[in-house]
Parts: sequence; structure tokens; C-alpha cells
Amino acid sequence: MEYIEFKNIIKNYAEYNNLVIEEVKCQNLYKYMKNLLEWNKNINLTAIKEEKEIILKHFIDSIIIKDRIKGRVLDIGSGAGFPGIPLKIVNDEIKLVSIDSVNKKIKFQLDTVQKLKLKNIDCIHIRAEELANNIEYREKFDFVVTRALANMSTLVEYMIPFTKIGGRCICLKGPNCTEEIEKARKAINLLGGRIIKIENYKISQDNERVIILIEKIKNTPKMYPRKQGKPSKEPII
Repeated sequence: MEYIEFKNIIKNYAEYNNLVIEEVKCQNLYKYMKNLLEWNKNINLTAIKEEKEIILKHFIDSIIIKDRIKGRVLDIGSGAGFPGIPLKIVNDEIKLVSIDSVNKKIKFQLDTVQKLKLKNIDCIHIRAEELANNIEYREKFDFVVTRALANMSTLVEYMIPFTKIGGRCICLKGPNCTEEIEKARKAINLLGGRIIKIENYKISQDNERVIILIEKIKNTPKMYPRKQGKPSKEPII
């Protein structure tokens, strides 16, 4: 796909979602896509390989929250950099930390950051359970974001400990997650948060999504998150 075609497709999707993408930021997203596809030839970074699908399901699905975030932002389980790196590209004022437990994915992120010359972004190979015990990161973020990483009860145990009081967690989920959200309410309350908004929307006519917005209202007990594997194997219920 040449740049002009990419530009037309992403701008059409952006208009559908009431988003504005400036020219230089559009160019960087194009470079990001090309680098992703090149790395994906040798390393499994994404199952989505068709370029139009990457534009919609990786880029638009990530930047849909660009006007909702500011300050210091943490992306947990970012994989090939979603949603954090697209958000950083279109909202350069944020200070982003992107973490993942798979080193090859972080290496790809670092390569992309270097090629796009992005500033104020750290890509770290580490598990959330380990980083949450570091006082430089625990309860230090204005926003913590994830996209379809795990079940909600597990997700919030990773996210809320990093969020400062008054800060917010943003979970990007697919449709039909109502029961999952309800089951997570106990964990959210125990960890010091409260759900303030659940928003259903569409990134295209055929692709439904849900944003769950959680506010941090009190300190998270020091025992959370629990040791590696516990949040996923034994979620708080």
C-alpha cells in the first residue's frame, strides 16, 4: 500500500470517529505500519496482516481515546505497541511508558520509536507484577491503558496499582463484555477504584467496542498485584 492510499483510508475512518490526524502524524503511522509488517515476516507480532485491517483494528482502535488522556501514561501488555505508540504518535504531549513481558515485542517497539524519533517514551521488558513494586512507578500514572489484554478482573489488578489517586484506567474491550464488567466490580472496589463510565461505540459500521473508565479513589493495598500468575489463575471475585 502506497502512502496516499493509506492516508485516504485512515482519514476516512478518522472522520467516521470524529478524529483529526495531522499530516506528519499520519506519515508516522504509515511508517509504523510498514515497520510492523516487515518485522512480522520473521516474528509473530500481530495476527492482523492485511493493511486496511491494521489501520482500523490497530490504529483507529488505539487512537480513539487520544483526547481523553494526558500527563504520564502507562500501557500494560502493549504487545507490538497498542494502544500506546499510536496514542503517542497522535498525542505527543503525553509521557508514555509501554511494558510487555515478551522481549521480542519490546525490541520491535524500541526499533519503531527510534525510526519515528519519538521522545518521552520508555519501552520496558518486564511483567506488571514486578514493576508495580517499584516506587517510581507504583501509583504514579495519570492514566493506565490496556486493550483486550485479559479478563476485566485480572486486568484491573494489573492496572489500578499503577494509577495515582485521581487518575484513571481506560480498558478497551470488544462487545458483549457486560457480565465480565459486573464480575470485576468487587476487584475494582478492593483495589481502590470505581467505574465512572461504560461507553459503547463503533470504530466502523461493523466493529463494536466498549470503553470502561475507572477512577482511582483510594490507595491500593500493598499486597496487590499478587505474584506472577495469580491475577490470571485466581482472579478476585
